[in-house]
Amino acid sequence: MGKMIDKMKKRWGVETLGGVLLILFIFSITGMTALYVRKFVFGWLGFDAETPLWIELIAWVLVVFPSYQILFLIYGFLLGQFEFVWNFEKKSLHRIKSLFVRE
Repeated sequence: MGKMIDKMKKRWGVETLGGVLLILFIFSITGMTALYVRKFVFGWLGFDAETPLWIELIAWVLVVFPSYQILFLIYGFLLGQFEFVWNFEKKSLHRIKSLFVRE
């Protein structure tokens, strides 16, 4: 477990165990909040067990993915880790973009 924490500290540029735990906390609360957003929006749209999977997937890409990114930035800002979160977002979005666009 110690090696994994040290690896995360080095990779994320964090000096303390508390910093790593705070970042992991940001990831977890962002994910949980995104699930609540999904539940609310999908309920509002009237999705149920009869909704075709392809429609749910499109809605997920259009609703849940962007809401996760925004929530991640908000929680990072509120918990004092905006610089890390902003750099992580830029890297992640660049990787996603590279799947669709050749540079």
